[in-house]
Parts: sequence; C-alpha cells; structure tokens
Amino acid sequence: MAEDTSSPMDRFCGSTFWNATQTWWTNDPDFTPCFEQTALVWTPCAFYWVFVIFDFYYLKASLDRNIPWNKLNVTKALVNLGLLVITALDLIMALIKKGGDSELPLYDLDVWGPIIKFATFLLVFIFIPLNRKYGVQTTGCQFIFWFLLTVLSIPRCRTEVRLESERQKILDSQQPSEQDFSWEEYQFVSFFIFFTFTSIMLILNCFADGLPRQTKYQRGENEIPELSASFLSRITYQWFDKMALKGYRNPLEEKDLWDLRPQDSCSEVMPIFAHHWNQNVRKNYKNKARVEPKAQFSNGNVTFENPHGEKNGRKKGMASIMPPIYKSFGGVFLFGALMKLFTDTLTFAQPQVLSLIISFVEAKEAEPEWKGIMYSVLLFVLAAAQTFILGQYFHRMFIVGLRIRTALINAIYRKALRISNSTKKESTVGEIVNLMAVDAQRFMELTTYLNMIWSAPLQIGLALYFLWQQLGPSVLAGLAVMIILIPVNGVIASRIKTYQIRQMKYKDERVKLMNEVLSGIKVLKLYAWEPSFEKQVLDIRDKEIATLRSTAYLNAGTSFLWSCAPFLVSLVTFATYVLIDENNVLDATKTFVSLSLFNILRFPLTMLPMLITNLVQTQVSVNRINKFLNSEELDPNSVLHDSSKPHPMSIENGEFSWGDEITLRNINIEVKKSSLVALVGTVGSGKSSVVQAFLGEMEKLAGVVNTVGKLAYVPQQAWIQNATVRDNILFGQTYDRKRYNKVIDACALRADIDILSAGDLTEIGEKGINLSGGQKQRISLARAVYSDADLYLLDDPLSAVDAHVGKHIFEEVIGPKGILARKSRVLVTHGVTFLPQVDSIYVLKMGEISESGTFDQLVKNKGAFADFIIQHLQEGNEEEEELNQIKRQISSTGDVPELLGTVEKAIKLARTESLSDSISVTSADSLMGGGGSLRRRAKRQDSHDSVASAASLKKKQEVEGKLIETEKSQTGGVEFAVYKHYIKSVGIFLSVATLVLNFVFQAFQIGSNLWLTKWANDEKVANDTGLRDMYLGVYGAFGFGQVVTGYLSTLILSLGCVYSARFMHNVLLHGTLRWPMEMFDITPLGRIVNRFSKDVDTIDNTLPLNLRVVILQLFAVLATIVVISLSTPIFLAVIVPIAFLYYFAQRFYVATSRQLMRLESVSRSPIYSHFSETVTGASTIRAYNVGDRFIEESDAKVDKNQVCKYPSVIANRWLAIRLEMVGNLIILFASLFAVLGGQTNPGLVGLSVSYALQVTQTLNWLVRMSSDIETNIVSVERIKEYGETKQEAPWELEQDKNKPKNWPQEGRVEFQNFQVRYREGLDLVLRGVSFNIQGGEKVGIVGRTGAGKSSLTLALFRIIEAAGGRISIDGVDIASMGLHMLRSRLTIIPQDPVLFSGSLRINLDPFEIKTDDEIWKALELSHLKSFVKSLAAGLNHEISEGGENLSVGQRQLVCLARALLRKTKVLVLDEATAAVDLETDDLIQKTIRTEFKECTVLTIAHRLNTILDSDKVIVLDKGQITEFASPTELLDNPKSAFYSMAKDANLV
Repeated sequence: MAEDTSSPMDRFCGSTFWNATQTWWTNDPDFTPCFEQTALVWTPCAFYWVFVIFDFYYLKASLDRNIPWNKLNVTKALVNLGLLVITALDLIMALIKKGGDSELPLYDLDVWGPIIKFATFLLVFIFIPLNRKYGVQTTGCQFIFWFLLTVLSIPRCRTEVRLESERQKILDSQQPSEQDFSWEEYQFVSFFIFFTFTSIMLILNCFADGLPRQTKYQRGENEIPELSASFLSRITYQWFDKMALKGYRNPLEEKDLWDLRPQDSCSEVMPIFAHHWNQNVRKNYKNKARVEPKAQFSNGNVTFENPHGEKNGRKKGMASIMPPIYKSFGGVFLFGALMKLFTDTLTFAQPQVLSLIISFVEAKEAEPEWKGIMYSVLLFVLAAAQTFILGQYFHRMFIVGLRIRTALINAIYRKALRISNSTKKESTVGEIVNLMAVDAQRFMELTTYLNMIWSAPLQIGLALYFLWQQLGPSVLAGLAVMIILIPVNGVIASRIKTYQIRQMKYKDERVKLMNEVLSGIKVLKLYAWEPSFEKQVLDIRDKEIATLRSTAYLNAGTSFLWSCAPFLVSLVTFATYVLIDENNVLDATKTFVSLSLFNILRFPLTMLPMLITNLVQTQVSVNRINKFLNSEELDPNSVLHDSSKPHPMSIENGEFSWGDEITLRNINIEVKKSSLVALVGTVGSGKSSVVQAFLGEMEKLAGVVNTVGKLAYVPQQAWIQNATVRDNILFGQTYDRKRYNKVIDACALRADIDILSAGDLTEIGEKGINLSGGQKQRISLARAVYSDADLYLLDDPLSAVDAHVGKHIFEEVIGPKGILARKSRVLVTHGVTFLPQVDSIYVLKMGEISESGTFDQLVKNKGAFADFIIQHLQEGNEEEEELNQIKRQISSTGDVPELLGTVEKAIKLARTESLSDSISVTSADSLMGGGGSLRRRAKRQDSHDSVASAASLKKKQEVEGKLIETEKSQTGGVEFAVYKHYIKSVGIFLSVATLVLNFVFQAFQIGSNLWLTKWANDEKVANDTGLRDMYLGVYGAFGFGQVVTGYLSTLILSLGCVYSARFMHNVLLHGTLRWPMEMFDITPLGRIVNRFSKDVDTIDNTLPLNLRVVILQLFAVLATIVVISLSTPIFLAVIVPIAFLYYFAQRFYVATSRQLMRLESVSRSPIYSHFSETVTGASTIRAYNVGDRFIEESDAKVDKNQVCKYPSVIANRWLAIRLEMVGNLIILFASLFAVLGGQTNPGLVGLSVSYALQVTQTLNWLVRMSSDIETNIVSVERIKEYGETKQEAPWELEQDKNKPKNWPQEGRVEFQNFQVRYREGLDLVLRGVSFNIQGGEKVGIVGRTGAGKSSLTLALFRIIEAAGGRISIDGVDIASMGLHMLRSRLTIIPQDPVLFSGSLRINLDPFEIKTDDEIWKALELSHLKSFVKSLAAGLNHEISEGGENLSVGQRQLVCLARALLRKTKVLVLDEATAAVDLETDDLIQKTIRTEFKECTVLTIAHRLNTILDSDKVIVLDKGQITEFASPTELLDNPKSAFYSMAKDANLV
C-alpha cells in the first residue's frame, strides 16, 4: 500500500488531498474530491464557529423582543431541519453501506464530515428561535456562512456531475460490470439535495425577518428602514435607495426624514456615558470610601455627579472626559479598528496580484488562459471586499463620532445649568457655546481618522517591506525624498496658517465695519457719506486680497509638491536602483508593482501630518471641556427649606459674595406670609443681590437662608425665550384660558397682544428682539404671575414701563388689592410712589441694611430713607399726580419741611415737561408699555415710535406671526448662468490657461509612464549603460515638464480665483450701498452681513480649493481612461455603460446630499441658540425649578439634528459603495481585457492595471468635490443676486457739475401738492402737501404720532421718492439732481445720534477735507471742546462701536458738531432732545439760534416750547397740512389745533 507515505489528510479521506498537477499545472483545473469535502466545507463552518460570538452580542444588545412566526422564519426552520436530516442520514448511510461486512472501507471522513456539518447546522438552527425571541431581524454571520458554503460547494457540483456522466458511460457500455455504484449514487443525490437546501438558505438570508412585537421605543411609521433591513441591504445600503430617489425627484424636506435609530438617541447614549463619568468622578476622591457628591440632577435616569465635590473633599486632580468616552463607545470603535486592519491587508494584496498578472502576460504562451481570468477576478474580488468593509468601517466611525458629540453636548448642557457665578464670570456666553459648537464637533471629525494613528505606520511599514523585496536598498532613496517632503510641507503649511490667521483678522475687521455701515445706513445716506465708508471697506478688502494672493502662491506650492512627489520618488528610486549596480535591470513587474506600492504609500504619508495637527487641536478641546465640566457648581444646600420656621422667607445674619469680596454683610430680613416687602436704595447698594441670595445664586459665607414653597422670580433684565408670547408666559405649564386672560389683563398686555400680528401666538425673536423693553418686562412678570407660586421675588419689574402702566400693574398685580395679594412678595423698586402701600421697607446702603420699617416710620426717622426720597425727586421723572399723592402722604406724617419743599419743586418741573403729543400719548401708552430709557420723556418717545412701527408691521403682515420674510433656502440645481458668471469673473484667458496646462501636465505624466514601459520592455538595456542613461535622462525630462506645468496650472487657477473674489466682493459692496432705503427695511441686517462674511468667505477660500481638486481629479480620470484604452482599445466599449452608471449615482447623490446638508445646518443652529439662551437665563430656570424641562428640550434638539445628520452620513456611504463598485468594474475589465485581449506587452498591461487601481479613489473624490462645488457655487448666486437688486437713483449726474459750489444760496424750500408712500402697495403718508418757505425762515412742524412729520424730512432728502407732486429748493426740482449733490447740500441733525467706530475725527469729517482749526471751532460751538481736550488722543480718540464709550448726550453733541461743520443753507432738526437733559438741550437750542441765523431751519418738534419762537408753524394731521401760520397767530385763535395742544401742555 502506497498510502502510508501520504499525508495525514490523505489517510483521513482515503484518497489524495492535494494534487498540484490536477489543480494547477493543467488547462482544465479541478480539486480532488477529498479537498472538496474537507477544506471547502470546513472553512465556512470554522468561520461560523469563530464569529458566532457576534450573534450572541447582538442578542444581548437588541432593544426589541418577540418577532411573530411568519413565512420566512418558518421556511428557514424547515429547510434547516431538512439539512440536519440529510447530514444525519449521511452518517447513518455511511455506517450501513461502508465498513463492517461491506467491501467498502469506512474512512474517518465518512464519520467526521457529517458530524461537523451536523454540529454547525444545529448551532445555526438554535439561533432561529433565539433571534425570534430577542427581536434580531438579520445576522451577518449567518449570511456570510451560507454564502461561503454555497460558493465553495460549486467545485464539487462540477466534480459530481462529471463522475455521474462517467458512471453512466460505464453502465451504458453494454458490458455487465461487477462494480456496485450504490454508495456513489447515494452521495450524488444527497449532495445535490444538500446543495439545493444551502442555496435556498442563502436566498432566505437575503431578507430580514418581520417586525418585532415589543419594542423598547415606540416605532413610528417614519421609522428608519435600516432597523428592519437585511444584512445584504445593509452592506450595500440598498435601504437608502428610497431616500435617494425621493431627493432626486424633488428637494427633501424635514418631513421626509426618518426617525433616529433608538440606540443613537440621547435617551440611550446618555445613561451609558453618565454611568462611566460618575465612576470616573468617584475615583478622584480619596476621602470617605463612598460618599455621593451632593449635586445631583436627575432627568429620567441620568444623574451627573459634581466633580467639584464638597468643600472638604481632597481632590486628586481633574476628572477627564476621555476614560468615560473610551468605556462608553470603545466597543464599536474596536470593531471598526478590526475592519480597518482587514482592509489594510487587502490593500497590499492588490500589487501582489498585479505582479502575477504581469508575469502571466510575459509568459503568455506557456500559461493556460484560465489563470489570467482568475487573477483578474481575484483583483476584482479583493477590491470589492475592500469597498464593502471600508463602507462599514466609516459608517461605524461616524456613528461613534455622533454618539460622542451627543454625549458631550448633553454633558455640557447639564453642567451649564449648575455652574456657579464665579465660573460664569471666567468665560463669556460665547465661549461656553463654543465648547459645544466647536470642541464637541471636533471629536466627530476626528473619529474617522483616529485609526490612522496605528494604520498609517502599519501601511508604511508593509509598503516598504514589499518594495524592499522588489528593489532592495534603493527604496531608501525614495523614502528619503518622501520624508524630506514632509517637513517642507510642514513649513509651507505653517506659513499658510499665519496668512490664514491674518486673513481672518482682516475679514473680522471688514465684517465689523460692514455691520456698522449697515446699522447706520440711514445716517450715511442722509449725510451722503457712503463713498468714504465704501473706501474704508475696500481698503481692508485690499489687504485681505493681498493675503489671499500670498496664500495662493503657497497653496500652489503644496499641491505641486503632492502631485509631483510620487513622480520624484519613483524617479529617485529607479535611478538609484539602476545606477548602484550594472546587473540591476528594470523589468515590467518590478516597475509597476513598485509604482502601485508608491501610490499606496502616498495616502498615509499625507494623512500623518494632518492627523497630528488634528490630534493636537482635539487635545486642546479636551482640556477646555474638562476645565468646564470640572468647574465649581452652585451649592444646592445654600438655601434651606425648613417649614418649621415662622416665616416663609427669611435671611438671618447673612453674608454673601459674588465669588471675590463680600457683597452683602449682616443681612436680616423676614418676609411674613402674604406680606409685601420693598427693598430700596441707591444704584449699586445691593438690592438685586439680596434677591439672588434668596435664590441661592450667591456664595453664602455665613448665616441661614430659608424659603418654604414654590418660587417665582422676575429678573431686572427680562429674560425672554425665542418662542411665542403665550409659551413665554405659560413657561411649560398647561394653558388655562380663564387664568391666562386674567393675568394678561392684570399685566397690561392685552393691548400689546392685539397689536402683534398673530396675537399671543406671535413668535418673539431671540432675546426678545421685536419687543420694547416694557413689553419684555411685563411678559416676564406675567410668567411669574401665571406660575401661581407661593413666594415672589420681583427685581424692579416697574423700571422699564411707563408711569401710568406701572401704576396699573402695581394696583392689579403687586399691591394690596392685586392678584398676588395672598402671596409673600419681595419687591425691589426705584419708584417712590408705591412705597406708602407696602407692608415694610428695607433700605440698603453699601451692601448692608441701614434701616427698616413702614413708610411712615422711615420718613419720621429722617435717615437714609429720607435722603433717598429727596435724591429721587430731584431726578424728576415722576408724573404730577403721583407727586401730589406723595406730598399728601408726607404732609400727613407732619414735621418734614425740607422734604415737602423738594416735592413742590419736582411738581413744577413735571409741568414744564409735558409733550406736544400729549393728546395721543395716553392712547399710545396704554397700547405699548413704552420703551426703556431712564427718563419718562424718552419713554414716551419710544412708545410712539413703537406704536407707529407696530402699526405698519401689522399692515405688512396680517398674515402670520413670523417676523421677516424668510430667507429662500435655494432648492434644486444651480443654473448654468451662475457658472458662466463665475468663469467670466475669473477671466476667460485664465480659465482656458488652467485647462490647457492641466492637459499638458497629464500628457507629460502619461508620457513618462509610457516611457517607463518602453524602458522596462527593452531587452538591450541590460548590456548597454549608454542606452540606460538615455532612458533615465528622458524619464527625468518628462518629470521636469510635469513639475513646471503642475505648478503653473495650480498657480494660475488660484490667482484667477483671487481676482474673481475681489471682483465679486466689489460688485456686492457697490450694489448693496446703492440700495434704496426700503430694501434695508425689509431685509434683516444679519442676512446682508451673512453675504459679506459667509458667502464672501466661501468665494475666497472654499471654492478655489474645490475647483483645484475637481480639475485635477477630472483630468486624472480622463488620463486613466486614455491609458487603459491605449493598452486595450476594446475597453472603450465598456466605458459608455460605466459612465452612465456613474452619472446616475452622481446625480442622485448630489440632489439628495445637498438638501440633507442644508437641512442639517438649519437644524444645528437651534441647539446652540437654545444653549446660549439657557446660559443667559440660567438663574430664572433655576428659580422656577424647570431645569429638567430644558434638558429635555435640548436633548430633543440634539436628536433632531442627528435625524438630519445621519442620512447625510449614509448618503456618503451609499454613494461610496456604488462609485467604488463602478471603479472596481473598471479594474475588472481593464485586467480582463489585458489578459484576454492578446496584449503581449507586459509593460502596457502593468501600466493600465496600476492606473485602474487608482481610479476608485479618484472617482470618489471627483463626485464629492463636484457636489461641494454645486453647494458652494450658491454663494456666487447669492452675491450675484444682491449685486443686481434694484438701486436708488444715481449718486452723481453730469448736469450737477454746473451748479455753483454754494448752492442753495437762498434756501427757499417749496412743496407742491407733494405725495409720498414708504413702499409700493402701502398707503400714502403725505397726501398732497403744499407750502412755501422763504430763505432763512425758521419753521416748526408739529403733529401727532404718525401724522407724517418724519416723512416730510425723508422726502426732502429723497430717502423716499415722490409718488406725486414735487419739492424744489431755490427753484430747482430736487428730483432732477444726483442724490449726493442733493444730500451733501442739506444738513440734518437726526433723532438718534449714530456714531461709527473709528477716530472722533472720522466721525466728524469722514472725507478728511476740513482743517483742524475748523473742527476745533465746531467742537467749541457744540460745547465739546473741553471734553475732547481732556482726552489723551484728542481728535484721534477712538470711538467704540455705536459710540458706546460716549454718553447719549455727548453723542448728540457730536451730531451737532457735524452739522456745524457742514453748515449748509438748509438745516433739518429732527428734535432729539428726548435723550438729552435740560441743560444740554438749552445749549443745543442756543447754538442753533446763533450759528444758523441765516439758514432755513425746519424743526420737527416734540415739545412745543422749542418752537414757540419760530417764524411759522406747520400743523400736520394724517398726511395733510391743517394749519400753516406764525405761532402767535395760531395761539390767538382758540379754535386752532395748535392752541389745544399748547393748552394740554400748560403753555397757555
């Protein structure tokens, strides 16, 4: 017997296990039966036993239970049973037919083969009911197992069929044979039944099981199909097709998106993270084995512990977020890392197969054809496997990133609700929001690359190992070049970074300036100052462009380095290789295998430096987040809730601080049940601090604070959420209509709500932007009243409202007869009026309580309180009737003469201050709660404006409660015109040059590669060094050509983009400054600024980068196609269908992905704005104890953002898989045709396949970047749109030049039947006004609010254009001249003084045409000289944004100085004395009377006494002139409207 010499496997089977001649060295390959029955069956089984652990994990992790029996799982169970029966039968038959008596020997295989199969099938069978019970709908391991089993059984099918036909021949050849074929026949039948069943199982496993009956989370009809998608659908992302199709047909909207997968939602992620975080915190405390730190916040089941611990716990260092992150999300991450390892190894298998293909072509005649086909298919299979695994890897990594971001955002949010005030002081709201917006985001971007830390060195190591095998030590030369290039790149990158920082600085400056220009645009237009500011902006922009230009040169440098690096490396390596040793000859295999290995090397070498900088940035982020999460929290035990104390609120011997020095000391306050306690004192005496102490917001150093019952709190600065009015008042409570209406009436909100466009469902902008100060304050009060608490802390709620509204609120709400009469209330107040009705008063002075008692007791004491009253009355902001009331109250206490005197004086003052508009005032004030300035007059003022604007708003949008026309989020594609516009702005020459140069660059590249193949195939080189050097030289020359064209093409493109950016910005700026005023009224400022910041930035930085990559990749793809077609022309036939596939994938993707990105960015900002709102209102949220609700809201917003984010991540994977499969097809066909097409030149084959191997990456990038271009080109569209909007009349006209320098000489102003409206479609504001003013006359214009007074001046300056009639000055129709001509010859002192940041000098004389003396003279006349002299910088004193560093009065005087500098014949004075105290007012009036004696002065008066001495008075009513005569004439006629006004103002 020869069998004993054989291997153990041969003995096991009883036949040969491996026969190389039968399997490999033959034209008709086949495996031995033994190999087919062992290796090919046991491989899948082994695989399943190894990976079954994943199936167990999925059972454990499943959130669902109980899938009902259905056709699918019943069929699965039955077929599986069938398989078990067949294998059991195999074993029984073997035992019967073989061994024992029969002549057939029984081998081990016959027993063990079925047993192994049986065990495996049994394991699979067990999982069918288990998966059903635990709700697992599909498993990958089983799918792969059945797939492998089916595929690996195919060779045996072939063998069995052949054997059967041989048997038939024997039986058919008539000789009666002694052979008994019954065992073989049985095997044949049983195998085919087995094969059929496995195929059926494979097909069944392509589908997912039914939906589970019990789920942990409610599954909506909008649930994500991924949850019930089968394994096959998951790895191909076929379940996403629906969304892609929908997005392609019409733009996606929010309702089209799927719900979030439960395992990614906050409610699943947070508990895990919190658990590990708390463990980590506890580790940091050495003391007391197990003490729960006090601060606990439970939300559902999430409790974060306070890492700051109690005061005495010794801290071992900071708790870091890293360990909890590893522990919470490390599992998924490791699984991903495993996949990455797998793909890395696959990557290196490709060059090996390539070398096999090349050697196959070299030995074409000797080798059988099937080997070539097998190599091609193998290459394709490797590439496809890599595609699928990488897809899953990136998907997993993104999920980890999303979960980490969720966890961090929520941890930061929960912490922000509890940080102490000293922590809050350390950082601005913006910085805290940045933790969330920037730092948490960083993690997400990092996770995908994190595995490169080990993967990159691994790839580099492997590549070098394989290269060494090919070329020996000369590899080191090439490596050296690569390594030298890294620091060179580093240096360039750091230069680019400095330039970028500089460019950001300029950009910020420019945007800040634009912001101011747009805020003060009305003033700029009135003064005709636009050119000066346009020039300032352009100056900054020029600096910015210079920086961009430098960056362009550097960028060209880096991209040139990277595009030429591979070439340089191969040049150096090959040169070294052939020059070291005469015997070293390049052949095709060496050349192309090395080239493809160098290509692999490129990626990790590029990634490493990027990764390192990213890691450093993330480390910084980690430290910032750690610092924040470890910062000090408020002590929840500083306020006790001890109900045994006699009074509901009390402080005993309290000492408090805001984190540094002591603010309040020895404070003793008790608030009896249902009493009203007032806290008074001068500004800064600590009144608000006492309220904060009751809330536990301050650091308590000593004493006891006690509150019993539910609190409500009205802060001094109302905190309003970005929600509807009703939501702000309900504040999370249920809506009870009766109570709600009662509250609204009591808080005097009824009238305001009626004015708002959608009533109480009107949306309030962020920070309450569309409400006046008074309205905000009253809504804040209404919220407190509605909350129906037991204790009320009211921090000066009456300061921002008008006097009579304040009175109403005090009577209806706070006072002894108000809604809150039964509650315990603490009221901080500045008003003296209400003090007589208070139960007790505490007077604060310098952080201590100086006295307390009732009003009468305190007045008698003549202590601090009496001083407070006197000081208060001298400020004179009380109304007459109120003062009389106080006077009565004080005189009744008797014996306080000096107080009475002060009151008398104050009453006199109040009389003189009455307003001309007093008739309309009462009605207006009851409508709106007035504005919020310190003096009552100013309040009146604001309230009129707001009434007017509210009324016009109401007209504008009867429709809905939204604020401003919403911005069009562009949907669908971008027209070609936009691209044309962009190319034009780059310049036709540069555009063409870029394309030509890129073409030449690729030509050189292909040329150098073709030259390599020629060299590799040349037999003579071996013996002829001269020939070798010639080859090397030409190769180098090609390389040089690449280097030059590569650099130039990038440079020209970058510079072209810079020119374009400059041109676009100038068009935008030029267009926007020339908008008519009405455009600024209907376009929110933020939107315009956004054009100047975001869109301009896109054109500066993002687009050029995208374009560069796209052009490079596009040419690379074309080059690939050219090269493959050169070597195998038949390839062109395949390219058309492949191009179609590619195009469709790209179209579907771009449409869907672009819309998803838009939705995602729209859903991201609410997270941050809600967060910054929370940080600002933290004390209110804590006072009302609604932290949990806010946490839930935040979680919901984060989840909503994930809902938009997740599909866009999937869209990327969906596309990648499809595109890479297209790329893999190119690889397959390129290699197949090379093998079959009879191409005998091994060099060309190597070239075409190595090009094909790169194409997947390139295609992928191409689509990504081209879709980015589509997304970003929208910026061009928007800028184009703003540059082409309707413009106002021209600034300068030719005929203006003929007018004399000092026109108008006389200053005659004539209105002829003049009509005007604010915008198309609105009513007329002036309806046919005619009057004539002689030069030098002083005219006062009076009228109620909305009578059209300001419209008159706006029309004079042509801010609003005439709708009929005309205005002429000195007989010239003003409509016939350029706007600047007109506006620069008139002067206005506007109502609200607007200043711009810059020197004082620029603010007075932006064109710098006046001399210093003239400016000092103007300052002297406007009473600013002494002030400016006292400044260190004098005229160059920097004024901050909006003139914040000057008082309102000083700003007004600066406006007067501007007017004095211009000194034209016509002066318009929009009376602004509201903001100025009486003295300044007198100064201004005096200056105007003396300095503008000769001029025509038009005064819009709000107070009659300023215009009593004017020559004429115009009384306007409803846009028409009712009276026009001298004031004396009108006052003599008691029937005139002017007379009745004067009477109201106590002037007659």
